[in-house]
Amino acid sequence: MSLREENLASATAAEKMFFDGFSILFLSVAGVSFLERILSEISRSSAELITAAAFARHPLISTRVEFNQHISSLLIPTQPLLTPGNMADALKAEGNKAFSAKDYPTAIDKFTQAIAIEPQNHILYSNRSAVYSAQAEYEKALEDANKATEIKPDWSKGWQRKGAAYRGLGDLLAAHDAYEEALKIEPGNDQAKSGFNAVKRAIDAEAQADGVTGDPLGGLGGIFNDPQLFQKLASNPKTSALLADAEFMSKLQRIKENPNSVGEEIKDPRFLQVMSVLLGIDMSFGAPPDAAASSGATEPQEDVPMPDVRPAASEQKREPEPQPEPEPEDEEAIAKKKAQEAGDAEKKIGNDFYKKRQFDEAVQHYEKAWELNKDITYLNNIGAAKFEKGDLHGAIEICQKAIEEGREVRADFKTMAKAYTRIGTAYEKLGDLTQAIEYYNKSLTEHRTPDALTKLRNAEKTKIKAEKESYIDPAEAEKARELGQKKFQEADWPGAVDAFTEMTKRAPQDPRGFSNRAAALIKLMAFPQAVQDCDEAISRDPKFIRAYMRKVQALVAMKEYNKALDACTEAQENDDGTHAREIDQQQQKCLDAQFSSRAGETEQQTMERIQNDPDIMAILQDPVMQSILQQAKSDPAALQEHMQNAQVRLKIQKLMAAGVIRLGR
Repeated sequence: MSLREENLASATAAEKMFFDGFSILFLSVAGVSFLERILSEISRSSAELITAAAFARHPLISTRVEFNQHISSLLIPTQPLLTPGNMADALKAEGNKAFSAKDYPTAIDKFTQAIAIEPQNHILYSNRSAVYSAQAEYEKALEDANKATEIKPDWSKGWQRKGAAYRGLGDLLAAHDAYEEALKIEPGNDQAKSGFNAVKRAIDAEAQADGVTGDPLGGLGGIFNDPQLFQKLASNPKTSALLADAEFMSKLQRIKENPNSVGEEIKDPRFLQVMSVLLGIDMSFGAPPDAAASSGATEPQEDVPMPDVRPAASEQKREPEPQPEPEPEDEEAIAKKKAQEAGDAEKKIGNDFYKKRQFDEAVQHYEKAWELNKDITYLNNIGAAKFEKGDLHGAIEICQKAIEEGREVRADFKTMAKAYTRIGTAYEKLGDLTQAIEYYNKSLTEHRTPDALTKLRNAEKTKIKAEKESYIDPAEAEKARELGQKKFQEADWPGAVDAFTEMTKRAPQDPRGFSNRAAALIKLMAFPQAVQDCDEAISRDPKFIRAYMRKVQALVAMKEYNKALDACTEAQENDDGTHAREIDQQQQKCLDAQFSSRAGETEQQTMERIQNDPDIMAILQDPVMQSILQQAKSDPAALQEHMQNAQVRLKIQKLMAAGVIRLGR
């Protein structure tokens, strides 16, 4: 044996704690490097337990100081163990550093490499999503955010990333929902609150821009969207020259795009002339003297009282300025305005009847309003009254008319969207969810509102649920089960899966369909899907032991031995005793398989496996287990007593199967 091998063997021997029947072994690489690493993870009491027993048994060492010196002399400097987890963490750290330096391509590259190592690490997807958002690549940011929420749906940060991506894409309603989900998970998260409030403000601003809240002049901004605007201005001698003014035309275009800005531009006296022509009234009539001049001022004057200054005599007797002659009124504009006033008056009467739930009278006045003024808002009101009255087909018919008329007069999108939503609501109440979903989608195409989006989602969920419920048929489920068993016996595993899938649809609450499909999936080596089916069966009947046994079988095939042992424990807790022998046999198979899997392992391989096994590390960090192991040092029989507890026995078995506790003398 070489000196190095002898030193390593001596160091390994010094790390054993012997007691009757068992030896606890914490493996290491190059001496006690792993021992020190693992002791940093567990309590000081466990460190005392191992080191005290180790130096006490060593024939050449009499004190703990000598023990530490001896171990140090045996060690060969080694590099920290490089595991997949460590590699991913290192790449993540490099990615974070690059992101902080705004080196986005490097950050994406590092996070992508880390994801290749740990494809189920939700944090990596979240970080890369943040980088993509910083680069305005919102589609990719959304993909990564979706992956993060898929892996860990109860993690607030993932939903925040999703909200940021949706906001970048301009889908404010989806962003609103994502931030709302983040706050459900973590109500006190300041970042989620900030994102939610920002999106809400953006939605409100968008609604205002769409005319939801109206312009500051009570709707006057809308007159600039008149299709005959330029013809009217060109035909009037007072405004025709303005069409050649580039500055004026630029302002006019801004108002057409955003009617709410008319309040700012109205300071320009030229727009008073334009509004006079469009409305057919004299906008300057009754205005205070010098109104036009003061409205064109670029800087506000200070309002400072000066009692010592008295007006000059000429100012005191100032003659009133002559008023300009009123402009000739446009007959078409006057007629349009009168029609609107008359229609709105009838609409107001109809609204009063509507509030009193006198829907027939309300409809009469809404119809009269439509006769006076062809505004499809009145048709929508008729539809609302008929809907509340219960005349759903009548509501659909009148809203269809509103849409047709709206297309003719190019009605605004918001009003059209209301008509589509009303039709969808009527169809939903009639039970025709397919048509309801179609019209909700049309409404959202015209104008996206939270109300229509919520109705669409609820209708889709209701439709899916109704379709599933209508498909339930116990007799057909039994036929599918028999067919599945026949296919299984014929070794036609895909056919068996199809038959048992049909059974789960026909009888979704019968655990046998999911358990039987799991058996067929195991034959196809689709172990994760088999485990999922077993969980579905158990959720429907926790005492269905067959599902536990098939779950154990799939987990063992996946080499998830600790999870398989946990499934055995769950089966024992839910068993009435009739399956005790079968459960014990499965448990023993788990232990045997775990022992066999580590046969021939080197110490380094065992150490790596233990270090990367979260279940084993959790047991070693458990204060109760630390206390039990401490007690076992002085009283080995106590370990047997503790193993009478099912939970402790399972943990001891896991430590034994993992190679942390080894049988020996």
